[in-house]
Amino acid sequence: MASSSAPAAQSDLDPDLAQAAIAHCYEQGWSDGLPVVPASRPLVDRFLAQTDRPADEVIGRFEQIGRECTVELAAINAAMAGCLPEYFPVVLATWDALMLERAARGGGWQSTSGPAPMIVVNGPVRTELGFNSGGGVFGPGFRPNATVARAIGLIIRNAFGIEPHVLEQATQGLPGRWSICLAENEEESPWQPLSVDAGQPAGQSAVSATLLRTCEYVDNRHTQDAEQVLWDFADTMSRTGSLIFRDASVGVVFSPEHAQLLAGAGFSKADVRAWFVEHCGRSRAELRRAGKDGLSGTGVRHAGDPTEPLEDGEAFERFMPTPGHVPVLVAGARNAAMSMVVRVFGLWSGTAVPVVPSTGAQG
Repeated sequence: MASSSAPAAQSDLDPDLAQAAIAHCYEQGWSDGLPVVPASRPLVDRFLAQTDRPADEVIGRFEQIGRECTVELAAINAAMAGCLPEYFPVVLATWDALMLERAARGGGWQSTSGPAPMIVVNGPVRTELGFNSGGGVFGPGFRPNATVARAIGLIIRNAFGIEPHVLEQATQGLPGRWSICLAENEEESPWQPLSVDAGQPAGQSAVSATLLRTCEYVDNRHTQDAEQVLWDFADTMSRTGSLIFRDASVGVVFSPEHAQLLAGAGFSKADVRAWFVEHCGRSRAELRRAGKDGLSGTGVRHAGDPTEPLEDGEAFERFMPTPGHVPVLVAGARNAAMSMVVRVFGLWSGTAVPVVPSTGAQG
C-alpha cells in the first residue's frame, strides 16, 4: 500500500491560501473544533481510487434522522480528518464494523453518555500504514490512529448532522471521543488476535469496532500472583457507578506485561473471560447502598424499596452473562503492568471486518 500523495514543491506552498481554505471550512460548520484539511476534487478522487466500491454506494442510513452516508461522503470526511488516501480502506472497514453494532445503527451517537468508538486494527495493515500498537496506544502522536478515528467523528457530524447542542445530547461526553484507534500488539500478545476471536483468519488485515462509555486504568505492578491481578481488575470492572442495566459488557485492553503474566500462570484468553464472568458483580447489600438494587421490567436498575428487608444481603449478583460480554485484547508497551478497562455501550457484535483495498492498490 504505497503512498499515493506526493508532497507539493516548496514554491507551490501558500500558507495564506491554506489558512483561508481552513477558515472557510470552519465557517461552513464542517470542523470538530480543530482545523480540517480542505478536500479538493483531486484529493477526494485519490481516496476513491483506494477502493473498488462505487462512490454512490450507501454505507450507512439512520432512519431516525432521515440521513445517509455514501462512500464519497466518507472519502471527503476522511480527507478532511487528515487521513492519507491509503488509509481509506481502513476507514471503510471501521465504518462497516461500527454498523454491526446495534447502538451505532440506532441512537447511540445521540446518547446522553456521549459514547466513543473504539477501533481495533489487526493484521499486516498495522505495520504497512504505521499504526501504533505499543507505548501510548490510547494517546496522540501517530497519524493513522489519530486520523482514522477522527474520520468517523467527521462522518457522524457532516454526513448525519449529529453535532453538539443539536442532535448530539451528551451530558458531559468523553475526552478524546474521536481518537480511540488501537492497533493490537500481536507481537507481544500471548494470545490470538481480537480479529481471530471475531471470525477473521490469522494474518488477515481487519478492523473490529464498538462504542465505549468510558475507559479506566488498572495499575497493578504490586504482585506477580495472577489471581490477585484478576481480582484487582474485577474490582474496577464491578464498580456500582457504571451499573445501569441488569447486564453489562466490560472489556479489557491488557498491556503485554499483564497478558504475559496471566498466560504464564496458565490462563488462556478464554479462561480470563470466563473468570471475569464468574467474579464480576456486587452483593445485594452493596447494590442497595448505591440505590441500584431494583430492576424494571426492561432490566434498568433503580432503587428498591428501602423498607423491604434483604433476604440475603451477601448474595452475589453477576452482571456479565456470557464471555461475549468481555472482549479482550493486548496493546501498549511492556514497560509497566498497567492496563485499561473499557466499558462497552451495549454489546460488541463480536465480528471483525476485513480491510479490502482496491484491486489496483493491492498490486
